[in-house]
Amino acid sequence: MKSQTVHSPKGDTCPFAFPNGAYTKFMKIRRNDQVRVVAGKDKGKTGKVLRVFPKENRVIVEGINFIKRHTRKTQQAQQGGIVQKEATINTSNLKVICPRCNKPTRIGITILSDGKKSRYCKKCEEIL
Repeated sequence: MKSQTVHSPKGDTCPFAFPNGAYTKFMKIRRNDQVRVVAGKDKGKTGKVLRVFPKENRVIVEGINFIKRHTRKTQQAQQGGIVQKEATINTSNLKVICPRCNKPTRIGITILSDGKKSRYCKKCEEIL
């Protein structure tokens, strides 16, 4: 199916969307990647990616970007109060840590001989 520009409910366009609403954006950061924060209040911290949101270009990283939620007592949560949890962080503020060279690096995309896309470290050129 050919990709085309589709208007989102907000009114803006997304060049990665198909008419049925499926997104084809290739995220360079994936779940279970080790990442380092390069900008923001948690700059310098490292963590593992827990969830990825390709539409918003954001991820949730373990132990990074904590927010405080004020929760009400319900039948499921017997105790109310202030709960700390991880919020999403933009992928532009993160760099993937290469498992081979253990350095934060930019990620490149290459097409393998069998036609599949693969990510590689731009410092040591190791396929991730």
